[in-house]
Amino acid sequence: MPVTIRLRRTGTTKRPAYRVVVADSRSPRDGRFIEVLGHYSPLTQPPTVSIDRAKVDEWIKKGAQPSNTVRKLIANAPSTTAPTTAPASAPAKK
Repeated sequence: MPVTIRLRRTGTTKRPAYRVVVADSRSPRDGRFIEVLGHYSPLTQPPTVSIDRAKVDEWIKKGAQPSNTVRKLIANAPSTTAPTTAPASAPAKK
């Protein structure tokens, strides 16, 4: 069973969000998957990338092949599992 690490589209029409998943290469883009490894939201400024690097490394050791886009996201993502964008701070209460 050839396994790939790829993006699975979620969200609504013209408002995409993606999950980084491990899936059988023969399954459809939004079809069955094995495990969710992270999230990618291209609409935020800057785009939000949250990927669990430990799980990705584990799957690559097992022989999973990341897609070209996922390979670029992994290379640019920070080494932590937290999202790259910080939440906006709330105004101070008086």
